[in-house]
Amino acid sequence: MVFHRILMQVIWVGVILSAIMAATATTFPLALPNCPDSCGNVKIPYPFGTIDGCYLNDTANIDDGYYFIKCTSNAQGQPQPMIWNLNVTSISPELSEIDIQMYNSINCYDQSGTPLSLNNRVSLNVPSFTVSVTKNKFVAVGCDTYAILNGALNGQLSSVGCESTCNETLSVVNGTCSGIGCCQMAIPQDLTNIDFEASSNSNHTQVWNLNPCSFAFVIQEDKFNFSSDYLISLRNNKTLPMVLDWAIRAGTCEVAQNTGKCICGGNSTCIDLKNRSGYRCQCRVGCRGNPYLKDGCQDINECDVKEANNCTSNQFCVNDVGLYHCLCLEGYHLDGEACVPNQAAPKLSLAISLTIGIIVGLSILFVGGSWIYWGLQKRKLIKLREKFFQQNGGLLLQHKLSNHKGSVETSKIYSAEELKKATNNYDESRVLGQGGYGTVYKGILPNNKVIAIKKSKIGNQTQIEQFVNEIIVLTHINHRNVVKLLGCCLETEVPLLVYEFITKGTISEHIHDKGLSSLLSWEKRLKIAAETTGALAYLHSATSVPIIHRDVKAANILLDDNFTAKVSDFGASKLVPLDQTQLNTLVQGTFGYLDPEYFHTSQLTEKSDVYSFGVVLAELLIGKRALSFDRPEIDRNLAMSFMSAVKDDRLVQILEDHIVNEGNIEQLKEVANLAKRCLKVTGEDRPSMKEVAMELEGLVIMEKHPWRNATVYTEETEYLLGAPTQSFSIDVGPSCSSSTVAGYDSIRNEALKPLDDGR
Repeated sequence: MVFHRILMQVIWVGVILSAIMAATATTFPLALPNCPDSCGNVKIPYPFGTIDGCYLNDTANIDDGYYFIKCTSNAQGQPQPMIWNLNVTSISPELSEIDIQMYNSINCYDQSGTPLSLNNRVSLNVPSFTVSVTKNKFVAVGCDTYAILNGALNGQLSSVGCESTCNETLSVVNGTCSGIGCCQMAIPQDLTNIDFEASSNSNHTQVWNLNPCSFAFVIQEDKFNFSSDYLISLRNNKTLPMVLDWAIRAGTCEVAQNTGKCICGGNSTCIDLKNRSGYRCQCRVGCRGNPYLKDGCQDINECDVKEANNCTSNQFCVNDVGLYHCLCLEGYHLDGEACVPNQAAPKLSLAISLTIGIIVGLSILFVGGSWIYWGLQKRKLIKLREKFFQQNGGLLLQHKLSNHKGSVETSKIYSAEELKKATNNYDESRVLGQGGYGTVYKGILPNNKVIAIKKSKIGNQTQIEQFVNEIIVLTHINHRNVVKLLGCCLETEVPLLVYEFITKGTISEHIHDKGLSSLLSWEKRLKIAAETTGALAYLHSATSVPIIHRDVKAANILLDDNFTAKVSDFGASKLVPLDQTQLNTLVQGTFGYLDPEYFHTSQLTEKSDVYSFGVVLAELLIGKRALSFDRPEIDRNLAMSFMSAVKDDRLVQILEDHIVNEGNIEQLKEVANLAKRCLKVTGEDRPSMKEVAMELEGLVIMEKHPWRNATVYTEETEYLLGAPTQSFSIDVGPSCSSSTVAGYDSIRNEALKPLDDGR
């Protein structure tokens, strides 16, 4: 104990001297030398600038002019930075974010319903900037309002939208934005070149005294809390706060570095954008400043910033380059991870203390310093994995699994390193597909087993709940026609799900790809339809807790080498309590497949899946997409055009040519008639999924039976299939589209008119 006290005295002296030498005032440059770094109260960091030569403007760079900030004067005569005629309130080089005031889409009407155009359609066409999905949300406000947000996503046009209704102010709840007076939704990742518009179904004629205008806007999430006053007062808010992510669009990091065009400075890291060309710069751990300047990132002294270190009152903080470590104060020693007081010990003379301390202390300083450094690094890694576990819904998953104890199967927990090796560090060549909530990669395990890995996008709590929900739902399912969940990984920055690998892709790809469509004969299509309904019927009635899929579509049905159907993507699915037949939920689905009754009532039932499958059945028959704005307006919605053709006895004219022959025309009519029944506007009029599965299975059996070429119905076929329906007429309801999930271009007014069947 005596030697320990002497040692700590020597270490204490050395620590104080090291700290004094390392403690220097750190300033972080923002702009290029001799360039202004502010406009009024707003800091202007490079690559942005207010005068020529002070912002990124390389003649070989496709981003010329995107970084020019015009420093002008506002109405009060104060300096005001502007970009693309929009006010700038903040620019962050470390987060690559810019805060602006974005226009509000306002669509007002007089009492007779005549439009009073103010600022209806709003657009922002700047490819180097994307709408921040973590900081913003898309909002519509009004009592007779629907809103559409369009943009470019991975080179394709994408749209999302929602609908808001109300009848009286008493029904509007302040602070709640769930469809009554206000609706909101998440924004797709990497959306560029946006435009959005607020519209009305009935021109506010029924609610004019309460709310004469429709509003739509993208707004910074933490700066919006809905109030009933907004139904009127938002008319005076021409702009609202929004956050944009920006990047350098000069190719990848590798290309920029090889050509000498990379502008990332010292102590910084170049980071490629995940889903598009371009890169961002980021200061390394322990450094702060502007990573886009040559010497912009500088080491910070974590010991001078209380929030930057976790040293306790019994410890002394020592700053290192990029890091720090904690040592016990004099009179304390390390016991486990805590510094505890030393026991009293005999005092030695100063000469003896210094002699022994110098001999022992210097050696331990080198060895102990290295041990402390690596120990802290390991501790940081453990804490980081714990943080990711909680961030990715680990606690929520544990809670839900405990509630379903005894009814679920345990899946394997994969390590982050194991999945990283399986995907070759998530190489782009391993990407199988991308969706609204993540990317699917092909992985190969050390035993050569091929798997599919779904990597969730970095986003908000809603996406984490989708991830946890998919695990809970799939643990209730054990069916040959449902994609099997093999396990998950929660210790990475984004959650990962591991599935069995399905080889031939989706039936959507086979139907709509001309090269693959010819390989998908009618016999295969009928088999796929029967297997799909068998799986859905199993979900509805044979699992321990009934499950509604809620997003049945051709893109969510996969095919293996034998063209066996596998239903996938259960992120939106719902478990139905045994004492309920319907659920009140926020409307979610995909344009063209969404049940119109569910859309208008928010009441989700098993018949909602039946309607969506009816659209899939129509796709298998006709070979057209469920929704396409490339077709004439009357044919844009497949369900409507299919029902119209059946009603007018034009079925044979619209069937896909290569699936029709003299021997199967009657069978095609029977399947079309079944699809017609599935597409009934009212859920009660549709068959159950079990009934649909039985009819299709019967047709598959007849397909293999030697009677299949008979031209008349015998008693046996009637017993198996039921007598054929003689009429194909039906009252066709309006086409409805999802209010929450990305789809195609925009929702037309006709798609949101009230149902005309008296409900």
